[in-house]
Amino acid sequence: MVANMNVGASLYGALAYNGQKVNEGEGKLLLSNKIFDNGTGTMDIARAASDFERYLPQRMRTEKPIIHISLNPHPDDKLTDTELSDIAREYMEKIGYGEQPYVVFKHEDIDRHHLHIVSIRVGLDGKRLDNDYIHRRSKRATDALEKKYGLRPSGNSRRQQEQGALRKVDVAHGNVKRQVGNVLKGLSENYRFQSLGEYRALLSLYNITVEEARGEVHGREYRGFVYSATDGNGNKVGNPLKASRFGKYAGYDAFEQWCETSKAQIKEKDLGKYTKGKVSAAMRQASGREELLEKLKAKGVDVVLRETDTGRIYGATFIDHRTGCVLNGSRMGKEFSANAMQEWVEAHTPHPTQLFSVSVTPESPADGRQPFVPHSPDTDESTGIGGLFDIPVSQGTDPEEETFRHRMQRKKKKRKGRGI
Repeated sequence: MVANMNVGASLYGALAYNGQKVNEGEGKLLLSNKIFDNGTGTMDIARAASDFERYLPQRMRTEKPIIHISLNPHPDDKLTDTELSDIAREYMEKIGYGEQPYVVFKHEDIDRHHLHIVSIRVGLDGKRLDNDYIHRRSKRATDALEKKYGLRPSGNSRRQQEQGALRKVDVAHGNVKRQVGNVLKGLSENYRFQSLGEYRALLSLYNITVEEARGEVHGREYRGFVYSATDGNGNKVGNPLKASRFGKYAGYDAFEQWCETSKAQIKEKDLGKYTKGKVSAAMRQASGREELLEKLKAKGVDVVLRETDTGRIYGATFIDHRTGCVLNGSRMGKEFSANAMQEWVEAHTPHPTQLFSVSVTPESPADGRQPFVPHSPDTDESTGIGGLFDIPVSQGTDPEEETFRHRMQRKKKKRKGRGI
């Protein structure tokens, strides 16, 4: 069983996210402590928020008094609602939150049923609860609960995600907003990325894309996100969805903060070395492009390649589900940059000239399995995956890809000059 913790300032947002699932029949209210439950199987979100506020003093010594925990049993663990309620109660006691007001929700909108717990991390005196080694306490608690209830060991949370925690968006199944929201929430809790390009590459695996919306409101610059579902070929389908429809965690401000946090975590823990090792080994062993992608996928790594209309690779992003890291190739080293990947493919293709005789477009993915993202070879890579934003974003430009783009533009100008 894996526990994920997030802290924040929005009590109503956390309650609404879970309460709406209950009220729409996609979840259950399993347990509440010091918070009113009317016993109808539905949730009065406003009433619950009011009850929580009674325990939040006017003056607090923390800006983020809300804690939102997800408890994720292994997909093969089949537990009754009573067992899940007992597990949640014992978990809260073991981490020192047993006397706090909290509400436990069971989410049933994906194959792997799991729990969400909303509580507060301050006492009536306004002081933050003891937060020292909270993650260690949480791990000891889940280990003890696994033994007591005969659950499968937690292992690696990313591996569990690969086993079906998140589904690709399929507009044919309806309620696109709910599908997109489920994916965004799961990704925001479990993945690290440092640029908009990396974020968009991650979203593409689940048939979602994002565009930046800019404007001016009352003389102040506005920046936001608009999400869209895509089909299997990366084409947008259905109506666009503003980030505000999902919550602050899906907005531009939260994205910027998470990029900064991710950058620090990846550097501090040197997480990139694990992905780098997997890619290096796969490139040594694979005999061609398709085998390379297969070997990486078996190691829990998806690859999103960006190509020109002649099939030349000008961008590569590696998504390591086991470490939760999304990394542009050039972040790991020159040997994994776009040019290096192109050279590797050419060297491992029996007839290199054939690589450029077929136009590879989003409508015709090269390998038929890996997600390919819409592109335009003449757009700024700083937007992540070219051609989707009207206004370039300065954050996260890949120097290798930027150099390639300028080189291609110079070649076009030379050809035009000769024609004149």
